[in-house]
Amino acid sequence: MKSSLAVLAHGLRCNIVAGARLAAFLQVRPLDFRVSPADFAVLAAFVGVVAFGASFVRGGWPGYLNAAALSLLLAEIPLVLAACVLVAAILRRRELVLGLGTALFALDPAFAAASVALELALDALPSGAVTAVGVAYLAWAFAATLRALLVFAGRQGVRTAAAAAVLTALFAAFVQVMPRAELWVHRDLEAERAAATAPSILDERFFHRQQRLLDEALARLERERPGVEDLYFVGVAPYASQEVFARELTAVRKLFDERFGTAGRSIALVNSPATLHDTPIATATNLRAALERVGRLMNPEEDVLFLFITTHGDERHELAFELPPLALQQLTPTALARALQDSGIKWKVLVVSACYSGGFVEPLKDANTVVITAADAKSTSFGCAAGRDFTYFGRAYFGEALGRTFSFTEAFERARASVGEQERAERLAPSSPQIFVGNAVREKLVSIERRLAMPH
Repeated sequence: MKSSLAVLAHGLRCNIVAGARLAAFLQVRPLDFRVSPADFAVLAAFVGVVAFGASFVRGGWPGYLNAAALSLLLAEIPLVLAACVLVAAILRRRELVLGLGTALFALDPAFAAASVALELALDALPSGAVTAVGVAYLAWAFAATLRALLVFAGRQGVRTAAAAAVLTALFAAFVQVMPRAELWVHRDLEAERAAATAPSILDERFFHRQQRLLDEALARLERERPGVEDLYFVGVAPYASQEVFARELTAVRKLFDERFGTAGRSIALVNSPATLHDTPIATATNLRAALERVGRLMNPEEDVLFLFITTHGDERHELAFELPPLALQQLTPTALARALQDSGIKWKVLVVSACYSGGFVEPLKDANTVVITAADAKSTSFGCAAGRDFTYFGRAYFGEALGRTFSFTEAFERARASVGEQERAERLAPSSPQIFVGNAVREKLVSIERRLAMPH
């Protein structure tokens, strides 16, 4: 038994060293690797341990094991072997299946160590440098993957090119479709304790205060100014269990009141224990009431509504309205479209920041409307982790782009590029933010931008 374990330990050590030399582009030969089913199994297990260790370093204590991430990690094994089978078939060399598979997995510890080092160093770098480092890291990993093929198979002209295409597709799948998630997820105990002792809507003081808060907020909204293309802002942060949405909405409303002239013509609906005493809660019913009130105050031919909703979304394209222990109605694209139609508001810019929010584009679009979403209909968006002030899209669109331009469409293009760079740097599946601009609203937007850009 000891002899067998010693042999396996020696094989693991050889594979780790050979993988590091392969990643560092130092001289390495196929014979430097130990290739057998047992050696491959031990190496795959070690890769899992290293991935967990790297994740633990990034997340820290306390935390918990992410079972879903473990399933994704295990799924890499058959995918890599399937790609190696295809490469071996193309090159007509059966022995490549296990040899190339071993080399590809042997690269992983070196990249895991590098990713932890980069993670610790990136906090001190500006965002542009972070993106450049992320791209360089991916380029390095891709080049090392192709080098593994050349080390084991050599150059065989068209066949090698075809085999390289298989590995390219495998690499792209891991980066774009199923990027590796964190095996260890940090727990914010302080936030959990704060949530446990936070005010509750079940407290009679807060429960009965809500109708008055809504009535007062609606009453404070000012009527439109004749001859002025006023902008009205309605913001909704309906997910109480994560404060990032409430913080994001607070910052966005401040931006619009100060930079886009909506002071006196803005209202926020928020689900958060911290705002139960001074802000109306976010429900589908309160949203309809706010839109109806704004519709009565606006000049339908002159004025523009900017509606911003930030929350979680699901694959059924329902936006999460959550304030435990209340059972709130979720918001669907159809329900939002009906509420907007009933309000009588003509000109609209609608921004929905949520996973799968692209499902709102088709039901909401018309000639007089801009619809912007943080993701397409089949993708998730990112950045709702505890402690954040903005989601990824929220920071890119509101925190950065709209601070430099009054154009809602130009800001979207800047934000889409910025989010894409961040997702690629972090090896996240692309969220693919979406935009629709109605033909009639284009001229209205230019007029609004021109007025806002004028010196006051």
